[in-house]
This record gives sequence, C-alpha cells and structure tokens, in this order.
Amino acid sequence: MPNIKPVSDLRNYNEVLRDVAVDEPVFLTKNGRGRYVLIDIADYEKTQATIKLMGELAKGRKSGEEQGWLSHEAVRAHFKRENNE
Repeated sequence: MPNIKPVSDLRNYNEVLRDVAVDEPVFLTKNGRGRYVLIDIADYEKTQATIKLMGELAKGRKSGEEQGWLSHEAVRAHFKRENNE
C-alpha cells in the first residue's frame, strides 16, 4: 500500500524519512494532489541506470533500423575476433 503524506508532514522530516525504504517510496501531497516522491538512494540509482539503459537500447534500435541489423552469427564472429586479438 502506498505511503502517502501531506507535504506539511515535512515539519517533522525525521518521521517522514524513517518511512522511506527500498521499494517503499513516500508520496507527498500538496493541496490534496500528488506533488513529490521521496525514494531511497538505491531506488534512485536503479532508476537512473534503467533510464540510461533504455536510452542506449533506443540508440541501438535506431541504428539497426537506419543501418541494418546484424545476424547473431556476425555478432558472435565479431566478438570471437576481438577476444583473439
């Protein structure tokens, strides 16, 4: 169940921060609407890594669509040659 608190609870920020844990963000509301999220640093780093990975995958897909795809045999041969050098 999501942990939702009004932003005014930040007056006692230690209590709010105590509720933040890995995979358990705290959602802060302002005037009854979602406004902020407090997450554990491990979740933040995971999110940033996911965003970076998705960007790289998008670049690879675009490259494949524009320049053509390689067969798995061609990729395997490339890495075999690279490992032998």
